[in-house]
This record gives sequence, structure tokens and C-alpha cells, in this order.
Amino acid sequence: MGVEMKFFMMISVATICLSSVAFASQGTATFYTPPYVPSACNGFKNDGTMIAAASDVLWNNGAVCNKSFRIRCTGPTNQGIAQPCRGGTIVVKIVDYCPAGCAGTIDLSREAFSQIANPDAGKIKIEYNQV
Repeated sequence: MGVEMKFFMMISVATICLSSVAFASQGTATFYTPPYVPSACNGFKNDGTMIAAASDVLWNNGAVCNKSFRIRCTGPTNQGIAQPCRGGTIVVKIVDYCPAGCAGTIDLSREAFSQIANPDAGKIKIEYNQV
């Protein structure tokens, strides 16, 4: 492989990585606790714990069912905990519907929420994108 081709490939990979960050949507996340079944998408199928429920912002009559999203905590939504974020990202699968009045854009399982933020926060600001 020539030097030009290697350079082109490195630039392409860098562009893809940057574009995924640049196009992340912003919203909020809350969490819910077990039992996680039945779910609106998969009935009594056990989808594990890296799951979430979508609010009306994402639901689209269930079209988002079984889609995966990468989520990153970006900060607090209130004065309760100055910095609830633990760093890093998680990937969750949408398996349920968070009905009208849902307090967050995405309602994460408690286990998923705990990986990116302190559950005592209750609600956090997030960036998310479909993967």
C-alpha cells in the first residue's frame, strides 16, 4: 500500500471519528429499575441490563425498537450533585417506551445509568447517537 493511500485512510478514519462526535444529539437521561420485562419492543424476552426506554423524542411509533445508542454523560441537570458524570460512554439497546411525561429523552436501566453517572443525581444531561 502506497504512502498516499495510507495517508488517505488515516484522514478518512479521523473524519469518521470526528463526525460521530459532531453529530451527537443532546438530551437528558433518567433511569428505571427492574423488572425490565415485559417490554414494549420484545415482550417477555430478557434483553439484559444494558437497555433503555425511549421517550416520544425517539420512539417514532416503535421504529427505534432494538436500535443501539451510544450515550455519554455531559453534566448535571440540577444543583443536587455538582458533577454526577463518571466519564466514558455506554451502548444501550432500546427495548421499551417511556410514555408521555417521561422525565428524560432516554430512560436507562439503573445498571446502565450507574456506569456513566451517580444514580443519586436522578437525571443527567447527555449526548447520544445511534450506532
